[in-house]
Amino acid sequence: MNSESNNRPEGPRKRVVVAMSGGVDSSVAAALMKEEGHDVIGITLQLYDHGAATGRKGSCCAGQDIHDARRVAETLGIPHYVLDYEARFAAKVIDSFAESYVLGETPIPCVTCNNEIKFRDLLDTARDLGADMLVTGHYVQRLDGPAGPILARAADPERDQSYFLFGITRDQLDILRFPIGGLLKPAVRDIARRFQLPIAEKPDSQDICFVPAGRYSDIIAKLKPGATEPGDIVHLDGRVLGRHQGIIHYTVGQRRGLKIPGPEPIYVVRLDADHNTVIVGPRAALQTKSLVLREVNWLGDKPLADIAHDGLPVYVRNRSAQAPRPAMLFCDEDGTVRVVLCDGEEGVATGQACVFYDDGGPAARVLGGGWIAKALKSGPAVPGDGVAKSERAAIERQSAP
Repeated sequence: MNSESNNRPEGPRKRVVVAMSGGVDSSVAAALMKEEGHDVIGITLQLYDHGAATGRKGSCCAGQDIHDARRVAETLGIPHYVLDYEARFAAKVIDSFAESYVLGETPIPCVTCNNEIKFRDLLDTARDLGADMLVTGHYVQRLDGPAGPILARAADPERDQSYFLFGITRDQLDILRFPIGGLLKPAVRDIARRFQLPIAEKPDSQDICFVPAGRYSDIIAKLKPGATEPGDIVHLDGRVLGRHQGIIHYTVGQRRGLKIPGPEPIYVVRLDADHNTVIVGPRAALQTKSLVLREVNWLGDKPLADIAHDGLPVYVRNRSAQAPRPAMLFCDEDGTVRVVLCDGEEGVATGQACVFYDDGGPAARVLGGGWIAKALKSGPAVPGDGVAKSERAAIERQSAP
C-alpha cells in the first residue's frame, strides 16, 4: 500500500478544496496542496454562534478560528471563503446531540458533524465548485487497497482520528484526501513553521466546539427544558437510593457525584429515560459482552451479509481513546449487526460508536462501524442454550493465543 500517493496527491494540477478550521493541521494540509502546485481553495464553515466560545483557549470553530484561517490563506496566496452552515449544523448536530442525551444515550457530536456536515454538505459544495479533491487535516490515512482506496489509522497513534470517521463511504473516499495522515504531530508543526504560517504554535482544539466551558448540560437544558426533571436513583435490586436532578448529568460508568453513602462503590449502570431513572449497581454490572448496532457503515471488501454464519474476527474501539480490542462481528439474516467482545468491556453506553478494524496495530484498516443501540451483559442469545455454536466456536478461535 502506498500512503504518499493517496494522502499527498501528485501528478497533474488539480482543483482542491481544503476544509480550513483555522488550526495547525488543516492549515498545513492546505500548504502541502499549494506546494504541490494544485489550484487550492480554502473553505471555512461558520457552524454556530461564536459568542461564548470566541475567546475560549483551545476551542474549535470559534470566531477567532475564521480569522486565523483567513490569515493562513493570505499567507499561502489562496482564495478563502466562509460558508454559513449554522442552521444545518444546529439541526443536524446540536439538536441531535441534545435529543440523544435526553434519551439516556452518550452521543458523539464530532462523528455526526463529520457524517452530516463535512463529508456530505461540504463535499457537495466542493463538487459544485468543480473540485477533484476535498482535503482535510484529519489524522487518518487513505491507502491503496486491492479493490480500491481504503481508510486506515493514522501513522501517529496518539492523534489517530479514525474512530470519528467511520461513517466515510466508499464514494466519499474517492474524492477525499488526508495529507497529514502519514505524519507525526511534531512534523506537522515543523511544516507550519517552514511555511511561516501565523498559527504554527496555536494550541489544539479541545472539548465539544459548541459547548462553552465544556458544560454540555447547560446546552441541553436550554434546548430541552424537561431534561433536568428530578427522578429516582435506583439500585439494580430495586431499592431507591436517592434522587437525581436530571439524567443528562449522568453517564454509564460514572461513580463520582452520586451522593450515595455506603461501604461498597456504586456506579451508573444504565439510564432509563422512559422512567427518568438512573440505575446504579456494583462495578461487575458494568461488564458488557455483546453489542447490537444501528446505522452501520461497511467498508470491507466482501458484502457484510457474507459474514453472517461464521462471523468475522475484527478489532473494535468503543471509545476514541482506547486501543482496538479483539471481537467477532456477526450479521443476522434480517440485517442486524452484532459484535461479541472477546474479553468483555466495562461501561459501554448506547449512543457511542463501535468502529471495526482488521487488526489492532498501527495503520490498521478501518472496516466500518455503527452506533451502539444495545449493550448486553451476556453473549448473543438464541432459543435454547444462550450462544449459538457457530458463534461460540468463532469467539474461542479469536480469543485463542
